Parts: sequence; structure tokens; C-alpha cells
Amino acid sequence: MIREVLRMGDPRLLERSREVARFGTSGLDSLLADMRDTMRAQSGAGLAAPQIGVPLRVVIFGVELNPRYPDAEPVPYTEIVNPVIVPLGEEMEEGWEGCLSVPGLRGVVPRYTRVRYAGFDPQGRPIEREAGGFHARVVQHECDHLDGILYPMRVRDFTRFGFTDVLFPDAAEVPADD
Repeated sequence: MIREVLRMGDPRLLERSREVARFGTSGLDSLLADMRDTMRAQSGAGLAAPQIGVPLRVVIFGVELNPRYPDAEPVPYTEIVNPVIVPLGEEMEEGWEGCLSVPGLRGVVPRYTRVRYAGFDPQGRPIEREAGGFHARVVQHECDHLDGILYPMRVRDFTRFGFTDVLFPDAAEVPADD
């Protein structure tokens, strides 16, 4: 079922989400199905459970061929529960981001260039991966939602934050967002 995506200003987006205690449940399966449907309907690169009003530490993400991200490298479709991210080094990179919860806006956000993330699949099996580039950016963006952080909170230079149609008036495609 396609769910409403909460928008910036909704206080639920600012809360820290709770860990999932039980895996392989019908409730978790139903949540993930709704998240998949919602992400696909919005052509998103990812979605966190808090974005649809569920304060649990669950994120999904993945990008193959998507008209909203014509230049984005593929990111494997992943469903991860109780994720933890560890930066692999100090190097950071600035890049344009947007968000389904912050529609119509884009901003330049610093992110670690390489990360290791770990957590569990919906059945409770461990997942551990290393990621760089756009993959690392997407993972960090989605996991921020679990701690009540929206990407505008990470923008350092507000001359590079604004409405997509104003920032990119001649662009057929705009920089990626979740």
C-alpha cells in the first residue's frame, strides 16, 4: 500500500526511532511492503520508516535505471533493519541531495566518501557491506532519518540550498534525492 510521506515540519521526522526487537514478523513484512510501494510510487532512491510515520529503525534503498537519477551509479536494492554506519576514514565529499520529505528542494551536503554499514535483513540475518560514492551517500541519508536528522540540517552553505526549479531552471534532470 502506498503511504503518505511525512514532510519537513512534522515533528515525527525529528524523533529518534526505536530498534526492531523481532524479525520475520507479519508486521515487519507489511511495513516493508508499504515502504517498497511508497518508494517506487515516488521514484525514490530510498525510504526510511519514519518518513511514513513508523518510528522504527528500518530503511530501504536501491537505484537501477531511474529517470530521477540519470547519472547515478547503481545501488543494490537493500532492506536493512537496525542499521549502524561506520565511516571508513575522515574523507568527506559534498554532493547535491533532496528528499521525499523535503519536496521541491535541493542542497549540497557533506558525507563520508566511504562507509561500512551493518544490520539485519527482515528475517534477522546479518548484513555487512562497504560502500562508496552515491551508495555511501544514500545509506547515510536514509540512516539519518532514523536519528531525526533531515538533510537540510547538514547543509553548510545555504547559497547552495533552494528550490529545484530555481537552482536548475534549464535542467531536464536534477540531482538525485532519496
